[in-house]
Amino acid sequence: MKNTFYITTAIAYPNANPHIGFAYELFFADVIARHRRIKGMDVYFTTGMDEHGMKIARAAKDVGISTKAFVDKKAESFKELDEMLNISYDFFVRTSSKKNHWPGVELLWKKLVESGDIYKKIYVGLYCVGCEKFYTEKELVDGLCPDHNKAPEIVEEENYFFKLSRYTDEIKEKIESKELLITPLSARNEILALLNEGLEDVSFSRKKESVLWGIPVPGDDSQLMYVWCDALSNYITALGYGTDDDENFKKFWPAQAHVIGKDILRFHAAIWPAMLISAGLPLPEEILVHGFLTSDGKKMSKSIGNVVDPKEYIKEFGIDAVRYFLGREVNPFADSDFTREKFIEAYNANLANGLGNLVSRSLKMINTYFDGVLKKESDVSVPMNNHISGITEKEKIEGWSVSYAVNHIFIPKYQDAMEAYEINKALDVVWELISALDHYVSDYEPYKLIKDDKEKTAQVLWALMYGLNYVALMIEPAMPDTSKKIKDLLGVTLDENKELISFKTKELTEPLFRRIE
Repeated sequence: MKNTFYITTAIAYPNANPHIGFAYELFFADVIARHRRIKGMDVYFTTGMDEHGMKIARAAKDVGISTKAFVDKKAESFKELDEMLNISYDFFVRTSSKKNHWPGVELLWKKLVESGDIYKKIYVGLYCVGCEKFYTEKELVDGLCPDHNKAPEIVEEENYFFKLSRYTDEIKEKIESKELLITPLSARNEILALLNEGLEDVSFSRKKESVLWGIPVPGDDSQLMYVWCDALSNYITALGYGTDDDENFKKFWPAQAHVIGKDILRFHAAIWPAMLISAGLPLPEEILVHGFLTSDGKKMSKSIGNVVDPKEYIKEFGIDAVRYFLGREVNPFADSDFTREKFIEAYNANLANGLGNLVSRSLKMINTYFDGVLKKESDVSVPMNNHISGITEKEKIEGWSVSYAVNHIFIPKYQDAMEAYEINKALDVVWELISALDHYVSDYEPYKLIKDDKEKTAQVLWALMYGLNYVALMIEPAMPDTSKKIKDLLGVTLDENKELISFKTKELTEPLFRRIE
């Protein structure tokens, strides 16, 4: 089987600072990338910025700086978020890069021309600068753009068009046959409904004086490429397509996963596949379509003033606290709400009181009773299976050891969720294990047992530490810093078969997560 895994986020449009919704997309892709690396796969992960277009040129003019200076400054802001959120990307795409991006875009354009799919015509349309797209009358709401609540501009130009309509049936067949997977099912049904209506050809260029800032059309520098050929091609130019250094393209394309928001589904599941088919290139394997993050039940908007700045939350609560919330409290494939109250409630209940408290009390007992050193003990049968959901009465009676429960119940459920990209469900499994270990301590009361039976106390605490070690391993993709801290505190030693043989614990000098009052 192919051992490479290529995953991308959509590239952000930097006319505004990144908000919590884009932070979620980065996080979602990052967890998948980290999980695949842990499995031993050769992963390539890209993100970046879509830097061209009229909106960017106007934004730069408004603040009185050159367009290049404007996008350079925005790139610093987006890269700062990547660093603050601990995003493990391999390449940051910038569509203004004449070295890395332009050659591949120009080659792709020429491939579309060779296929007979680029033609020129005069076009009159309703154009929204905010969306950088044309609208039909029926798509407007009371004559206004549905997203920006502004009347579009009437544009009449001679532009180049792409024969998107030519590929309606072929794209539909590839989606229905699951050659191109669209996840979740609701997104798949949405794009199939659009394909059933039939695709229309799309504008692929604008006059230079209209767009102001972009990549010239090969052979006609009076026209600049419109967003589709420029921006969507980032997924292959990031791998060196069109340059002399295209080894990554040969190695990693096609992508295993494009992670996108649901508002750009049409572009990625219709226009992009059509471009690839026209150019004779393989399609990506899957498009993962995540929902929106609302703020207090409302769409985030600068005018409303409810935009959540992820950087502020990271500064106040820490990287892994934010990553925990995005991982467990957000449904990847549906809309989810983000409020400060929900964040603090989840933080206190599940990080400070849950994971943090379990680690603290476990280390304290081992350091107090065994000077921080535990060697491999036989694993006692425990009633922890009474605290595991979804098992039969027979299974409850049989009595499992912690190691059996971890390896036969928790890890399989966790892996199934991660393979389905259901990160929230995977973390639910981890916190179910944390809860089971808490009950395990309450059932055995090692702080009392130590007075009468030190040997059995050692067995109980060994099993507890065994479970905690796997908690640390399972949270690693979502909470890498916390995972590392816990593993360092446990001081695990493995034998040549990678089996646990001892723990040499350290003292916890400060809480993993300090409770927020």
